[in-house]
Amino acid sequence: MRLILSLCLSEGFDTFPTLLCADGCSMIDRRMGIYGYPIEIQSLFFMALRCALGMLKPDAEGKEVIEKTVKRLHALSYHMRNYFWLDFQQLNVIYRYKTEEYSHTAVNKFNVIPDSIPDWVFDFMPQRGGYFIGNVSPARMDFRWFALGNCIAILSCLATTEQAAAIMDLIEERWEELVGEMPLKICYPAIESHEWRIVTGCDPKNTRWSYHNGGSWPVLLWMLTAASIKTGRPQIARRAIDLAESRLLKDGWPEYYDGKLGRYIGKQARKFQTWSIAGYLVAKMMLEDPSHLGMMSLEEDKQMKPVIKRSSSWTC
Repeated sequence: MRLILSLCLSEGFDTFPTLLCADGCSMIDRRMGIYGYPIEIQSLFFMALRCALGMLKPDAEGKEVIEKTVKRLHALSYHMRNYFWLDFQQLNVIYRYKTEEYSHTAVNKFNVIPDSIPDWVFDFMPQRGGYFIGNVSPARMDFRWFALGNCIAILSCLATTEQAAAIMDLIEERWEELVGEMPLKICYPAIESHEWRIVTGCDPKNTRWSYHNGGSWPVLLWMLTAASIKTGRPQIARRAIDLAESRLLKDGWPEYYDGKLGRYIGKQARKFQTWSIAGYLVAKMMLEDPSHLGMMSLEEDKQMKPVIKRSSSWTC
């Protein structure tokens, strides 16, 4: 553990507290334009660091690693909660960004051009709700919704209590887009047309609303259920499980579903997939006995510094 942490926490050219990830080095193991700092990797990194703190021995060798881990956790939580978070209010702030700002007073920290905001975001973002966007790096924000990263953010307490509630609000408000007829969309929206050709290299498996490009994956049902229970919204999990039960057995437990609403069995989906079955069983067991949540969810760290509003940074 110490060797792994020494590698992950080492100084380098990368100035972010986040973990760099190339395309194809995550659950989305093909080119999908996630190069940089994808939300799912940062959420898992945060959770791994918190778990490490609970297992490291505070002896002579472990003390230094523990100190580095705590320092990184504080920096990572601040970075993610401020720069990856998007809700209606923050979208309006980004929409009004000024560019070419310098020094610590800069509000537009990553020099993002407001015209780069995709049109779909304005219609997708409800008044009530929010989420961690897919990626943030210099001059680039990937506004796509990624289910895995947001669910893990809730379970690891990377998301504050308010942010976790807002993520579940968004799922309820945008149920048709994010859940549809088969839980759960791996990402939203799909990459299409010219963008699909450039970003994926004309990947025939990742056509629009299929596989990793907006496909629906039953294995994600357990993460949605865990996040729903943790935020006190078991009715969301119950609704999603009811949808899955109406299709999964009849369809032969496929790997993924296609289409905007997840109505069609994936064109290359293998059937009788262990993880599709396991995701459903774990979700059912958690809903029947919520105490199981403790095996996969962390409690809030009371010592973690509270989220600092962007306006406060003007006087830092």
